[in-house]
Order: sequence, then structure tokens, then C-alpha cells
Amino acid sequence: MSRYTDMFARLDAAGEGAFVPFIMLNDPSPEDSFQIISTAIEAGADALELGVPFSDPVADGPTVAESHLRALDGGSTVDSCLALIARVREAYPEIPIGMLIYGNVPFTRGLDKFYREFAEAGADSILLPDVPVREGAPFIQAAEGAGIDPIFIAPAQASETTLEGVSAASKGYIYAISRDGVTGTERESSTTGLTDVVDNIKRFDGAPILLGFGISSPKHVADAIAAGAAGAITGSAITKIIASHCEGEHPNPSTITDPEGLRKELTEFISAMKAATKKQ
Repeated sequence: MSRYTDMFARLDAAGEGAFVPFIMLNDPSPEDSFQIISTAIEAGADALELGVPFSDPVADGPTVAESHLRALDGGSTVDSCLALIARVREAYPEIPIGMLIYGNVPFTRGLDKFYREFAEAGADSILLPDVPVREGAPFIQAAEGAGIDPIFIAPAQASETTLEGVSAASKGYIYAISRDGVTGTERESSTTGLTDVVDNIKRFDGAPILLGFGISSPKHVADAIAAGAAGAITGSAITKIIASHCEGEHPNPSTITDPEGLRKELTEFISAMKAATKKQ
């Protein structure tokens, strides 16, 4: 039984879906990031999706892209991210930890070493947003060899071949996107048609489905659960809250100006998003 299996079983028994916040590691510093992650968990997050900062985040909109830069400006490295994951795992041994990492990182470190390092740090799954399932075989093999669940994206308008491949290859959960494009709340979000998105993926009998991209309000979460998803992932809305409490501009390191205010705003937002996962 994996942490994801345990989580989904517990939530299903309670009549709830999962709320999963995306948080960039080391944004704007390792200590700030740990406090932000702790706040998210204590406010009701069921699992985590953590990002590793990268200089060219092609799948991310401006809000999340800026969080990559803040972390890098503060000196973030892959090694410091691994240390932070290990700290989170030690403090919260039961919570599922998913990673979102661009493909250059495993290429640079070597696939076997890369997956082994993240498994040893305490990660449960890894999603490489710029590696499609049709190119995923070596990553899947290395991930499973290290005990990491490989995760793939199911695009909103994907072909049957792609959805079948994503469903077969993804362990832990399937990341379904609610609309095409990059992450973010920069353009108006819509949750119309989510039932079709979820139903198309469910035909292939894969892992539980988490919906992401443009999920920025409790209504969006409720719509995702009503559409049959097992939960929802929110990134840009949380990243915007963090950014609003940061001072400093690229390429200079940023600092949190009001830690208590940030903690309060994050707690209120995440608590409201989690409350919206209750099934009707």
C-alpha cells in the first residue's frame, strides 16, 4: 500500500476528494519554503506537489515562472531541494509527496541516480511535464526501479492512444488538465466540460484522477469533484499569495515581508479549498 493508495481510500471513506497544493521548493528561501509547506499541511492539504526550480519552465505561466526565479535567485539547487524534501518527510511521514520537475534535471543527473535520490529524500511520485508518455519508457523503468510512482499528464484534448498510454503508465494518480495551455490564473478559468475530461480518462481504468491547471477557487474544486475527479491540484493561486508577501526583484534574492500575514492568508485559502472537496 502506497501513501497515495492510503490517502485515496481514507478520503473515499470520508466522502471527500483530495486537495493538493503545488508549492515551489525554496521559494523564496529554504526556511520560508518549509514554513509555507507546513502551513499548507496543517491547513488541510491531503498531499503535496512540490516543484524543483528550473530556468526555463515551459509548462508554467508567469506566476509560477516567477517562483522558479525567486528560488533560483535565492541560491536554490537540486541538492538543497532534496534536503528540503527530506526535512518535510521527517516532519510529516504520512503525507504523499509528489514532485514536478523538468526533464533536464534527470538528464543531467542520470536517470537511475535521479530517481534514487528523490526516493531516498522521501518523494512518492515524479511528474516530468516536458516528457510525454510516448517518450516515457526509460523514465518509467528508472522510476519504478527506485520505488517512485511515475506520473504523466492527460491533456484535455488528448487522443485515445495518449490517454490509454497515460492511464497504463501513471501510478499513484493521473494528472488531468482541465484546459489546454500553461499553468496559471492569468486568463479566465473555466470548469465547463470537466465531466467529459474525467470520463474520457476513466474509460482506461487507470489510477485516480487529479485535475489541475486553472483550479483557483473553491467552486473550481467542487466542480472537479462533482465531475468525478478524485481531487484537485492548485498552484498559481497559492503562488500568487506567496508572491504578494515577497519583496525583491530578479536577480536579487526576495524576502517574506510579513510571515504571519502570509501564514494567515494561506491557511484561510487552503482551508476553504479543502472544504470544497466534500462530496455532495
